[in-house]
Amino acid sequence: MRTFSISDDQALAPIQLPQLPWENLVGRLESLVLDIRTFDAGLEASGLTDGWQSRCDMTEAARALMLDGQLVDLGDIVLHDAGMDVRSPTHELTRAAAALRARRTVMVRKPPWPLSIDGITALRGIASVQNDAAAPRNAAAKRVSASASDAALYDDEDPWLGHFADIDALLDRTSQVLAGEIPLAKSRSTLVYDEDEDEMTKEDLWLDVVHRTRHWPALAAAALAWDAWTNLHLHQRQPWLGLILAGAILRTRGVTSRLLPLASGYKTAKYRPTGRETPAQKIEGFCQIVSEALTHGQKDLERLSLARDLMNRVTRTCRSHSKLPDVVSLFLSRPLVTVALAAKLLQVTPKAVDLMLVQLGGALPRELTGRRRYRAWGIV
Repeated sequence: MRTFSISDDQALAPIQLPQLPWENLVGRLESLVLDIRTFDAGLEASGLTDGWQSRCDMTEAARALMLDGQLVDLGDIVLHDAGMDVRSPTHELTRAAAALRARRTVMVRKPPWPLSIDGITALRGIASVQNDAAAPRNAAAKRVSASASDAALYDDEDPWLGHFADIDALLDRTSQVLAGEIPLAKSRSTLVYDEDEDEMTKEDLWLDVVHRTRHWPALAAAALAWDAWTNLHLHQRQPWLGLILAGAILRTRGVTSRLLPLASGYKTAKYRPTGRETPAQKIEGFCQIVSEALTHGQKDLERLSLARDLMNRVTRTCRSHSKLPDVVSLFLSRPLVTVALAAKLLQVTPKAVDLMLVQLGGALPRELTGRRRYRAWGIV
């Protein structure tokens, strides 16, 4: 495994931490931290934590690509996540799915794993062929490799043993990749990536900044980490990863237990880094992004609470074995729901879904498409 170290003979020098006027920033930082914790407490009390986070992850994946100048339909992301693509996935949709997968991986793994070398490598979903991350990481995988090598020597006794061992090793590695434990090992094309670009060294420099600011206020540390990520031009084909890791810093420092919608906050905030800002202005700009993210999250939580109250009035009178509460849960956890999507996830017929939607009556969320062949409803 690659270890965290920075040598003096590397081309890139360690990033110098700025001197900040803490007496002018501490009030703003404390006030915003209080707002974050208030929102976090309200989210926990509402009982909509999982649904809000699921919707947030999907909308953030679309907005992250929007900040990179690429438009992805939110409905395509929802259907692609459920394995129900209506058309061949585009390059933009694949990148949005990678952003969605990265956010979910950060939420599943415990802090501070996302802020480690292994975490960044797994979130990127790509590793160098020289990296030993592709090696077996548990005894079971090693036993499978040993059985495969034995089969190569004694393949006359059981010719199928070697093939079955290879299949078992492939399945074991696939399960580890899907769980986010190891990244996919891929070679880097020189047509896309610069041969002189040493991203591992830049990752070490960025992790050094995170390490040296561990005693700073959480918002200031996240702001400086995001600024360092941008200035180092880390992983330019995944620009959304910097904001995700900034949110992971806030989660690691205990400011919030959720992953805030920072891409939505950046989209609506007036702050845009130009490189001429002072360190204090950069922190203030990041605070504006977090404030806008909280506003966006609070509005979405209010919409979900109102829609849940309306639909619960109908579900109170339904039978105990009815699937209607499950339909309500789908609306609360996804930006949009189609008949085919609900039929697949609830394992019922499309006709049953149509009947349940009619049963909701006036509590049914707004129809988004206005078409007969492809109808979708969502809480907006």
